[in-house]
Amino acid sequence: MLYGPPGTGKTLLAKAVATECALRFLSVKGPELVNMYVGESEKNVREVFSRARGAAPCVVFFDELDALAPARGKANDGGGVMDRVVSQLVSELDECVARGATSAPDPRTMVFAVGATNRPDLIDPALLRPGRFDKLLYVGIDASVEGRTRVLAAMTKRFRFRAPPTETRAETNANETNERDEMEKRERSAVLANVARAIPKKFTGADIYALCADAWMRAAKRAVERHGLTDANDAEDEKAPDVAVEPADFASALEALTPSLTDEEVARYARMRADFEGSRGAAARE
Repeated sequence: MLYGPPGTGKTLLAKAVATECALRFLSVKGPELVNMYVGESEKNVREVFSRARGAAPCVVFFDELDALAPARGKANDGGGVMDRVVSQLVSELDECVARGATSAPDPRTMVFAVGATNRPDLIDPALLRPGRFDKLLYVGIDASVEGRTRVLAAMTKRFRFRAPPTETRAETNANETNERDEMEKRERSAVLANVARAIPKKFTGADIYALCADAWMRAAKRAVERHGLTDANDAEDEKAPDVAVEPADFASALEALTPSLTDEEVARYARMRADFEGSRGAAARE
């Protein structure tokens, strides 16, 4: 189970696992399985695992797991719907483990269950026992400059940081082209390193994505104004302007962007991680 603050890339990490392992990926959001009619929610859970077994080897990813599997006995739904959903989910997970234990493990028939949540403290404890979601991985904020630089490089790999020359010759020297490309790479690395140093430590991956999108939008508006386009008809008649992102675009976007997490929330998730790792470590020692 992946847990941690929102916007840190838990869903992206689960997709990366399926891609690297060349497995099919089945994503399910917890609230999607909940139905108002009696028995339909449990049926939806059974159908999810049935599709996963039919597509094996497969990774079943349960996003927002806390909405699907809250602690039993604490729900206020009146009819005990969520309690039955949790029981059905536990039963399906145990069945997957039982099928693998009856014979030699066959990778072609394996079903891997991965869950993600921002509130692991709300999940029913039975789901965190061995054989179910027994491996907990904290996905937090990378506050290092190197880590933020790599995230920025991945999100801006299609950005242009240097405007193309206004006049080009018919025949371009290959050495000059290589030198220009190397200069652009150095400028890109320098810009991203400076931006990474200026980013607050509590910025999540989603915040960095918003920063890059805002910076590119500012550069696009400047290019449109410089090109003199006033409406959609002009854009259709003339060539689209080249968008070159400048360091000032990141600086102005950073001033206008508010982090999605507060200092109190960052401290709360740090305490939550310490509590979970401490309790599981004590249980392992016993």
